[in-house]
Amino acid sequence: MTTIKKTIKKSKRSGPLSGVRILDLSRVLAGPFCSMILADLGAEIIKVEELGVGDQTRTIPPFLKGESHYFLSINRNKKSIALDSRTREGKKILLTLVKQCDVVLENFRPDVMKRLGLDYETLKKIKPDIIHCSISGFGAKGAMKDKPSFDLVTQALSGVMSINGYPDGPPTKLGLPLGDIGGGLWAAIGILAALNEKNITGKGTQIDLSLLEGLMGLLGYLAEIFLVTGKSPGRMGNNHHNIVPYGLMKVKDGHIVLALHVGSFWRNFCKAISRDDLITDARFKTVKDRHINRTALEKILDRIMLTRTIKEWQKILNKADVPHGPVNTVGQAINQPIIKKSGFLKETLHPTAGKVKVLGSPLHFPGTFENSTIAPPPRLGEHTIEILSSLAKLKPAAIAQLLRLGIIATPKP
Repeated sequence: MTTIKKTIKKSKRSGPLSGVRILDLSRVLAGPFCSMILADLGAEIIKVEELGVGDQTRTIPPFLKGESHYFLSINRNKKSIALDSRTREGKKILLTLVKQCDVVLENFRPDVMKRLGLDYETLKKIKPDIIHCSISGFGAKGAMKDKPSFDLVTQALSGVMSINGYPDGPPTKLGLPLGDIGGGLWAAIGILAALNEKNITGKGTQIDLSLLEGLMGLLGYLAEIFLVTGKSPGRMGNNHHNIVPYGLMKVKDGHIVLALHVGSFWRNFCKAISRDDLITDARFKTVKDRHINRTALEKILDRIMLTRTIKEWQKILNKADVPHGPVNTVGQAINQPIIKKSGFLKETLHPTAGKVKVLGSPLHFPGTFENSTIAPPPRLGEHTIEILSSLAKLKPAAIAQLLRLGIIATPKP
């Protein structure tokens, strides 16, 4: 008979969300990115994974000693339970865990949770104050609710691809999977709002998040251009639609960006390049003037910027308080002094991958929480026994039986 030891580890983590427990049924990116944000703030995340592979991102190369970079990047500070929720016993365990949690997070198609008997109407019967956050491609209502969607599809349908790229080139996807990441951010905001409402009213709620609407919600002034003028903004390459100069500039040994958003920075820049005459030039006096005469101004500045190197321009523009920057690679960005000294880059010790470096949270809170230890991304089923013992209140013999039946799993040696 398999011997199961009851190993319950009390979390040493603290933070603004300490005491909040989230049952995370999501996978891949939007949901896990949301739960990582909440985990970094101190919430306890119970990540429910399928038997066998687990979260699909565990299979995506490159790997560090068998662990996927993708999974490592967005699953720190979480606990993993490997469970077959399609079985009667597995579903019973899930419902038991729901009773112990404040939030249920999932990113299935809208009909999946209902088919599994885990939809909001069912969950609130067993825990009336539960918060259920559902992330899907097109939301729970409407003609497209059952259609599959991925980040690339969201970028296309949202209008984002149409404004990304050069005017004479094809629409281009963003380098960041902003459709999914944006959805994760909106979901985190929604959950925090729902938790606050619950603290005030004692009531739970359902959050229905459409990734399409989530990404369109980030269009901001670009959507307003159409709403005001009736014309869709086009592709501008590395330049701004309305502000000039604001974009990529070629210099003697590469490129830098200039972001002269307001008049004071424009004046500082003109003085820095010894062209005070441009300040009083009627063609370039205001933001509107510079926009109308974009071509003429860009020709003047192109010639000037080519006269110096990146380092030379950095020295000049830093002294003049002009917003600018070189175009870093990802590696250069991670290794720049401001990031290395800020503590944004974290290190954790993974049981199989060893020392793993990850980007931390950009939210800084003074005090001990700021320096709390990051828990490594979990192995598949690493906390199965702990969770079933402490939350589901199962005895070792019952857990051993579930293991034998293949309803739950623990990490392979």
